[in-house]
Amino acid sequence: MSWTSVALGDVCEVVSGATPKSSVDSYWGGDVAWATPADLSRLPSAYISDTPRKITQAGLKSCAATLLPPNSVLLSSRAPIGHVAINTVPMATNQGFKSLVPETSRLDAKFLYHWLVAKREYLQSIGNGATFKEVSKSVVSRVEIPLPPLDEQRQIAAILDKADSLRQKRKQAIALLDSLTQSIFLEMFGDPATNPNRYPLKSVAELAQRISDGPFGSNLKSSHYVENGVRVIRLQNIGVGAFVDNDTAFISEEHFDSLKRHECLPGDVLIGTLGDPNLRACQQPPWLGRALNKADCLQFRPNLRLLLPKYFVTLLNLKSTVSLAQNLVLGQTRGRISMGRLRGLMLPIAPLREQERFTDRLRYLEKLKKAHLLEEDGAGDLFASLQQRAFAGEL
Repeated sequence: MSWTSVALGDVCEVVSGATPKSSVDSYWGGDVAWATPADLSRLPSAYISDTPRKITQAGLKSCAATLLPPNSVLLSSRAPIGHVAINTVPMATNQGFKSLVPETSRLDAKFLYHWLVAKREYLQSIGNGATFKEVSKSVVSRVEIPLPPLDEQRQIAAILDKADSLRQKRKQAIALLDSLTQSIFLEMFGDPATNPNRYPLKSVAELAQRISDGPFGSNLKSSHYVENGVRVIRLQNIGVGAFVDNDTAFISEEHFDSLKRHECLPGDVLIGTLGDPNLRACQQPPWLGRALNKADCLQFRPNLRLLLPKYFVTLLNLKSTVSLAQNLVLGQTRGRISMGRLRGLMLPIAPLREQERFTDRLRYLEKLKKAHLLEEDGAGDLFASLQQRAFAGEL
């Protein structure tokens, strides 16, 4: 099937955003929704109906921002390129967008949304800039999109919506299982902030067989990274309760040998002390093998006579524990918890036999989660295949 290709600028109005002066109070706190790229990164669906920050009508008039009509397609054009959403209410954006107002007689907003999502890597590849990449208004206007008949666009969008819905349900099921882990902990041991069972308090240092931070400064730089070798654990790899494996880095065996005192092994607890949240933890997975932790990625090997890893990981990730650790955070722009300060954090520690009961209950949840992750991979593959076929005219 052959479709006509058209430039986005021929079927959409391309609209840039802007930011009112932050120093003028009368421009802020109004009733005009005002989006940033970060707002799009947290959306649970294709639609955006509200924004954390709002501006006033005076703020809107004070800058080059434009009030987009509902059913426009917001496209982040820098930091990062490629976040996409459809607004359900009139909305302005900051300068990090090149939003698209479709000509509704020719282009369906949901079809455009799905096409942009599928083409995120391409959009990122056409960005320009030395310090950070950005896609300009003129470049976005020249991007070509296939244009099937309007009814066919809507059918394609509906098919992709259903496939994406299946994928999102799998993600929701996995998130529910993650929340159940914390619920079971609180049911068994109570809130660590109040310690209702009067468990003895022990410092992180007392609980450790070994605790170490990664190498700082010139000992480990990004210029040391190689294509293969010993894995480097970085902050972006430490999730809340799960190791995140979508951003890899390695150093050579020779370089690792000079830093071997920072060796991390499967089963070690990995603790992130910089970022959001400032305190988060996961276990090093068995498939990773030996690795090296970067600065601000603490390696913690528990004293197994006092502490089991899964108990400790769940304890550290509880909101109340994160709150307990807030007074350890130092730094104005990028708050971090130093290893020295974390070593002194006092935590309630249940008897080992109770920790073992908790670990046994988690094994069942982990089996369920593994099954859902396999299904999520299948749903993701199906969605990617449907995207490719849809925009090649093969559905």
